[in-house]
Amino acid sequence: MDENSPEALKELGNAAVKNQKYEEAVLYYTQAIKSDLSNYTLYSNRSFAFLKVHQYYFAMEDAKETIKLNPMWPKGYFRKAEIEYTTKHYLSACESYQKALQLKPDDVNLIDALNRTKREILKERKADEVIPWLGAGIGIVVGVIIVIADCIFTHKPTHPLLMAFVTIVIAMVGYGIAKTYRYYVRCQRDGLLDPPLDLMNEDETESENSSEKEAKTHTPRYTKSQARQRYKKGKL
Repeated sequence: MDENSPEALKELGNAAVKNQKYEEAVLYYTQAIKSDLSNYTLYSNRSFAFLKVHQYYFAMEDAKETIKLNPMWPKGYFRKAEIEYTTKHYLSACESYQKALQLKPDDVNLIDALNRTKREILKERKADEVIPWLGAGIGIVVGVIIVIADCIFTHKPTHPLLMAFVTIVIAMVGYGIAKTYRYYVRCQRDGLLDPPLDLMNEDETESENSSEKEAKTHTPRYTKSQARQRYKKGKL
């Protein structure tokens, strides 16, 4: 077998994966893909290697390409689901596992993965319900502490109605902070699948912009009379 053939490179990539050398595996799979762009198993394998090195965007792109090349192969949907599960996009992972299971109904691993994902969905829903009220509860505790401190350390305690209003406000703030925290968590998870910054492209753009600025800076300016004289002399 030719050492540079897609199959040979794939075997080298598989061996690297077994030895947990995932970056090396990515290189082998990439070389193999260059020689065989329609080989969906190569994209699937590289997706797994990217996942292991936490390159979730590239792992997802390869999983999508696997599905595109062979939509009837369950492993493509499994790869996609694994990335979604790892990045805690549990609803999307559930859908992907279900698609894989439709193509391979008796796969025990897929059934276990689907059940595991459903449990995580329930946990997330419970957290979305409980955590904001937990924040409100903490706010109430803080408010009560303020009321007690006001009664103990001041000669003329604040009116009870005002203190009750302050406690309610603090509880609402706690509820809002907890809600915002849950939203922040979701945004962080979405960011895991965003494409990385193209620093090289940014450098090239900055270089082009600076060149344009220099060109504009060095463009000579003439008065109308000077311009007419230069035009007559054939310099413009």
